[in-house]
Amino acid sequence: MNIDPTQPWGVVIDYAGRASVDENGHTLSVRVYDNGLGHNLERDPITGEYPSVHVSAEFARTGAGDATLRGFGLAVVEAKDGVPAVPDPTAVQRAVTAALADFENRRASYASLCATWAPPPEPEPAPETTPAP
Repeated sequence: MNIDPTQPWGVVIDYAGRASVDENGHTLSVRVYDNGLGHNLERDPITGEYPSVHVSAEFARTGAGDATLRGFGLAVVEAKDGVPAVPDPTAVQRAVTAALADFENRRASYASLCATWAPPPEPEPAPETTPAP
């Protein structure tokens, strides 16, 4: 995945932390969010740290019969030393790489399952014999 160096997270995200990346004919859905409990960015009262930032990615492909196979990936950017997490342009790339690997694992598993459940081939019909006169 190509990272846009002009963007803090490497992709253009909207006000809700969502992005959609189209590349090589595929669409990836990306979401950037923190695990804070409120609307304000505040330190955790127990640890004293700001919340970590999660970057999730989903890769989906639709096949025959409206079957959809998805892969999911997650990268976490931790806040350290009492300062909020700073944008990491490689976090999106790591999440997408994980989503693609998950997609491939699921594809291989489903292919194996389908091969296991494939019906056995039907036997060839026996040729008809004509009675001798």
